[in-house]
Amino acid sequence: MTDKLNNYIPPHQKITAVLVLEDGTIFWGYGLGKIASTVGEVCFNTSMTGYQEILTDPSYAGQIINFTFPHIGNVGANTEDEETAQSAVRGLIIRQDITNPSNFRSSEHLNSWCEKQNLTGISGIDTRKLTRYIRNNGAPNGVICFNPNGTFDIPALIKQANDWPGLEGMDLAKEVSCTQTYTWNEKRWSLEGGYTELTAPKAHVVAVDYGIKRNILRCLSSTGVRVTVVPANATAEEILAHKPDGIFLSNGPGDPAATGEYAIPVIKELLNTGIPLFGICLGHQMLALAVGAKTTKMHQGHRGANHPVMDYNTDKVEITSMNHGFMVDKDTLPNGVKLSHISLFDQTCCGIEIENKPVFSVQHHPEASPGPQDSHYLFDRFMELILKHA
Repeated sequence: MTDKLNNYIPPHQKITAVLVLEDGTIFWGYGLGKIASTVGEVCFNTSMTGYQEILTDPSYAGQIINFTFPHIGNVGANTEDEETAQSAVRGLIIRQDITNPSNFRSSEHLNSWCEKQNLTGISGIDTRKLTRYIRNNGAPNGVICFNPNGTFDIPALIKQANDWPGLEGMDLAKEVSCTQTYTWNEKRWSLEGGYTELTAPKAHVVAVDYGIKRNILRCLSSTGVRVTVVPANATAEEILAHKPDGIFLSNGPGDPAATGEYAIPVIKELLNTGIPLFGICLGHQMLALAVGAKTTKMHQGHRGANHPVMDYNTDKVEITSMNHGFMVDKDTLPNGVKLSHISLFDQTCCGIEIENKPVFSVQHHPEASPGPQDSHYLFDRFMELILKHA
């Protein structure tokens, strides 16, 4: 138990925050962002860049992120790199104090950005030790409490961590999904021109929003498709009323089986139409459930920007960005569903295809903003299926 000040906490500084895990393990540190207490599943992310994109990724709803890279905040924050308007992350854990930003695109210090996003965090703890804890014990429930006075009710915080139900069985897509249908035509960012708009669409895609990232929409738009985004609970009739040339199932947080209570019957109807369909992350998992496979909670999950994945269609290895705590059990894939991608870290399922149908999905994030762009071809593959079907 890390229950006292150690070499990572300078003795002349006053403790203002604590991280308490459900088994009573305690990490002391310094508060950042909003002065509050927050509870969630503690996970770790190994990415060296893109902390703002990670913190605004709706797929992290219900989770507290432990960043393994020590220099978080060094490029500041800006409005262009946000993946959604309001962060759904429960909190953040970092090794060192947030440094003053040093980047020409920065418009704000990360701490003030966190305050505006109502994000509570803690710095000054041994993030490597916490990462090893998660690796060995799995992702625990935890509470970050930020109190400038430095006083904490530890037994109450341990109880709060244990009382939180955890992500298994939790439908979080309904919390981060849009509530109204909207259209999207913004393309990917470039240094020269920033974001530009699609002016001559070649096709129309309806994207089901289970917690969609903006850069997924930009990647779709950049292939030449106009995108209509519908809420997670949209019916098949409502989706098909938009007369789509393709259908996209988005990423999102929580347990796919829980969201699948209302999403799977819709996906089954959509599969019967023959319209090309592409899923990412949660969308991939629910597509697998819709065709009869099973999903399961992972020990620690995959979260980072350096995950090697094999594409069986090309026999190429791509470096991918990942963020998931559930996975499709590849041994439960039914006849007619082919394993298309696999993780080279642990051989878990990272992609499926339905034979003789224009339907496929991947577990990783091909939009990778920021991160490797090895998987951008998947959006082009989807567009090719749409044009061929049309």
